[in-house]
Amino acid sequence: MSDLDRRDPRTGLVMEGGAMRGLFTAGVLDVMMENGIELDGAIGVSAGALFGCNYKSRQIGRSVRYNLRFHDNPRYCSLRSLIKTGDLFEAEFCYHEIPDRLDPFDRRTYQENPMPFYVVCTDVKLGIPVYHRVDRGDDEDMKWFQASGSMPVFSRVVEIGGRGYLDGGMSDPIPLKQFEKMGYERNVVILTQPEGYRKKKSKALPVMKLALREYPAAYRVMAVRHQRYNGELDYVKRRENAGAAFVIRPPESLGIGHTERDPEELGRVYETGRSVMEQKLEALRRFLDSTREGAEG
Repeated sequence: MSDLDRRDPRTGLVMEGGAMRGLFTAGVLDVMMENGIELDGAIGVSAGALFGCNYKSRQIGRSVRYNLRFHDNPRYCSLRSLIKTGDLFEAEFCYHEIPDRLDPFDRRTYQENPMPFYVVCTDVKLGIPVYHRVDRGDDEDMKWFQASGSMPVFSRVVEIGGRGYLDGGMSDPIPLKQFEKMGYERNVVILTQPEGYRKKKSKALPVMKLALREYPAAYRVMAVRHQRYNGELDYVKRRENAGAAFVIRPPESLGIGHTERDPEELGRVYETGRSVMEQKLEALRRFLDSTREGAEG
């Protein structure tokens, strides 16, 4: 039976990116895991995928732990890494040494957890989103995670199966509509910007145009990214008002940079996520219970 053959309403988890704002998401997910909140499927974009995979592997605290441990390691994130390797976050260190040896990713639990997990990447030749299911957490899946989190300008294009990919946030930053099309009718959406936020046109577009000169379709996506993002925020709000989405967002701007390395700031954003989720825990349970009751009715 395929995913779409199931008739019962399915609950999904949708996680946007935001680089180090993703530690807000990590805090939310840890509280969900501590309280036994399980959903039928998950989709993550960029940091939402990189930190969200620990929800499928059921590793409470892992995301914040390795960020705090390696915050000052130049191989984790640094200008030196960008100059030396072409990636601000060194790929070998982040996607092999850390998950394989330094802070092991629990691949066995990840594989045994039946919850489907999808990452969103952007095909740089076509300028379209790609939704790839990652079931194993192995080296090939790590390439998809890397691609989803590879920011233009600060990362090389990631080659997988003869095609090139970059950050999924370029083409579908909040993939709620897509997840609904995939059969997840009621969704928990974790945003990393507060209510009322509106993205503005990037001032870095001239740099983007130069960096993506070989990929004009990818540049065109970046040129209208603010419009797409704001449109997706509007859609999330409509679904929230309709009772089809339970949205978790920070109460105010998290005020953290994309490459923040201050451990106090990293911890603050993580704790903000925990605090917000603790406050919303009972409301989330009611949302999920109403989904089950509707299916039984």
